[in-house]
Amino acid sequence: MQRLGMGAVSCRQGQHTRVSAPQKQGGNIQGPWARGWKSLFCGMGAIRSGVEQLRGLQRHQCLHQEPLQPAPLQLEKPLSEWPVPQFISLFLPEFPMRPVRGQQTLQRQINHPFVHSLGDSWQGKRHLFIMCSYCSMDLYSLWSAVGGFPEASIRLFAAELVLVLCYLHDLGIIHRDVKMENILLDERGHLKLTDFGLSRRLSQGARAYTICGTLQYMAPEVLSGGPYNHTADWWSLGVLLFCLATGKFPVAAERDHVAMLASVTHCKSEMPASATQEFSLLLHELLCQNPLYRLRHLHHFQGHPFFRGVAFDPELLKKQPVDLVMETQNTSPLESMPFKDFDCDLESLVHTISADSLL
Repeated sequence: MQRLGMGAVSCRQGQHTRVSAPQKQGGNIQGPWARGWKSLFCGMGAIRSGVEQLRGLQRHQCLHQEPLQPAPLQLEKPLSEWPVPQFISLFLPEFPMRPVRGQQTLQRQINHPFVHSLGDSWQGKRHLFIMCSYCSMDLYSLWSAVGGFPEASIRLFAAELVLVLCYLHDLGIIHRDVKMENILLDERGHLKLTDFGLSRRLSQGARAYTICGTLQYMAPEVLSGGPYNHTADWWSLGVLLFCLATGKFPVAAERDHVAMLASVTHCKSEMPASATQEFSLLLHELLCQNPLYRLRHLHHFQGHPFFRGVAFDPELLKKQPVDLVMETQNTSPLESMPFKDFDCDLESLVHTISADSLL
């Protein structure tokens, strides 16, 4: 058995063996281990003397050296490879999980009831993983299943989008990709704006020139290469509301931004025949070719006849039920296919994890 310190316990093949302490004889501790301690203490004087000399030499050398520079900041290294099950290695980060200061995404800095909160994100070898709150449906899937929406539902969605866009614009943020696919719906049917990959900060009076977004939602000034500002988001909102009401886009998709600009400029969109006069007026003021005359401030919407009686308050809006969404969630087959939009077979991985947990 291996010799241990006084009173220690040795574990060997599942058995615990305690090493008893040596006995004292005449006040002196006897035994071979005691002689070793005596020789150790005898050498302490020489060791201490040598250490003091070494410290004195180091102090003398430090007086003639330049001040030490702080060590460079070590970036977080990627995890090394090790043998792990496939369903675990699929989610392991390949790059540092914390972004460099000043390079965090805008969505992580925004806190609003109608913005999809972003928890964390990391990138693997083949996939980008985003950890966020769960939303069972997006507005595009609902629109594809239902088609045209009643004006009561459109009014509620429009009011929530007006609030979140005004909030972003007050912060100097232009989204640049407002569309149905980037609007998620929570369990009660209220929207969450997401995907800030094309958004940027644009101070008041500044202009942007990058052609980006989704062709059928892009404002004429964006399609032409600018200059444009936050009012481009309001054009996208007009396209979105037109789609919700009619089940189709105001202008058909083209092959590129040049052809799309020609169609948007020369094609006058017909307002839905079933729309009320107030709603047609709203669409006309949002889908205005000249951005200077486009609706863009909160008080414009608060006083608009289409929003008569609507309280532009997030908490009050969230209390209103969205019957259309709740009915669709109860009858739609989308809930039976929770992994239909993933490019890897996560459903089989879930079954594998469940089976492994039982072993």
